[in-house]
Amino acid sequence: MWIKICGITRLEDAISAARFGADAVGFVFADSPRRVRPEVARRISREMPRGPSRVGVFVDSPPDLVRGIVEYCELDLVQLHGAEDAGYCETLGELAIKALRVKDRSDILRVRDYSCPALLLDGYYTGATGGRSRDWIMLKVVKPRGHLIIAGGLDPGNVAGAIKDLHPYGVDVSSGVESAPGVKDPVLMYKFIESARRADYEVNDN
Repeated sequence: MWIKICGITRLEDAISAARFGADAVGFVFADSPRRVRPEVARRISREMPRGPSRVGVFVDSPPDLVRGIVEYCELDLVQLHGAEDAGYCETLGELAIKALRVKDRSDILRVRDYSCPALLLDGYYTGATGGRSRDWIMLKVVKPRGHLIIAGGLDPGNVAGAIKDLHPYGVDVSSGVESAPGVKDPVLMYKFIESARRADYEVNDN
């Protein structure tokens, strides 16, 4: 199970995420309450423990700008949350995680358009109840070409259900482990990671 803590703005939060066993931390370089300046991301990337991947989050940025920030901030991956098409993603090769905003079934079908190493489906997960959960079932029919990561609305209380329902490669959380935008709560981070690991073990042990 690949677990990412996104929206990192403080070194202490990156250190806690690494200590608790996160596989990746994310830095947002687009308009957001969690936006971080490249020089801050570079400092955190260099001073946090080795181990977790450093992921840059971008929205419709020119590829050359993305590559420049990747090099400057010593990032390992990029997460693309805009209207980037398959050709754009191919220019970044193995770096790219393409995020798709999920509102209905037609959005889930779009996973077939991309051949990125990983796809992130960003949409509120309602668990065992609600119409949206029925849409997620389509993922068992529509096979993504890359690894599948789910995000949006996840928190320590529902991540286990999402993992057991969807069997994703990874999960991504930001506001669900915060005390304020861009300020991570270490207790919530720990609970999220532990719950995800436990659910993944139960899924793969059956």
